[in-house]
Amino acid sequence: MSEALSERLAKIDAQIDRSARKNGRDPRSIRLVAVSKTQPAAAISGALAAGVRIFGENKVQEAEGKIAEIGRENAEWHLIGHLQSNKARKAVRLFDVIHSLDSGALAERLERICEEEGRAELPVFIQVDLAGETTKDGIGEKDLPALVEFLRGARHLKLAGMMIVPPYFDDPEDARPFFRRLRELRDRFVAGGELSMGMSHDFEVAVEEGATLVRIGTAVFGERFYTKS
Repeated sequence: MSEALSERLAKIDAQIDRSARKNGRDPRSIRLVAVSKTQPAAAISGALAAGVRIFGENKVQEAEGKIAEIGRENAEWHLIGHLQSNKARKAVRLFDVIHSLDSGALAERLERICEEEGRAELPVFIQVDLAGETTKDGIGEKDLPALVEFLRGARHLKLAGMMIVPPYFDDPEDARPFFRRLRELRDRFVAGGELSMGMSHDFEVAVEEGATLVRIGTAVFGERFYTKS
């Protein structure tokens, strides 16, 4: 299994390298976030042994046990899924970075909790909704300026960049306009900030459009097998 994992990681590295160089980018400027949702701690340990250092979890409750087993200090933990307000305090305690900040109300809550918990700094990405999909989270473009303004004045929350989950397309090229638009918004509101975009099926296009973090699960760990709870 470790050999297969190493081979998958090598393939991803080659794809990132090729896509970055295509647009004159340094491949070292792009970081892999291995999406470990539904994966057991043993799989994460295997990825750690293979050189992966950043793991992305969708749910606070699922991540809590894995982080306790693997260790906060042994990996970098990113929350990439929707954050419910009642899980905000636990998220502040558990995660190094939050990719899914999608409202002013949540930003205010996280800022207050950081103050209460004594956390000096929490890097956050604004999740932007560019497609208006009811099944996806994210803040709309019209509400983006107010959220950016709040974050600029925050003591604890640090605006690291922007994130998107575009609609799923069979042809990854169809996602390109969404990645490009997010880059334009990043350039306008967070000059020099990062771009969290691209998943297993479309990360090469995302890298071509400027992604600095790619959130990859299946291409790292293999196909997931969901069990009924």
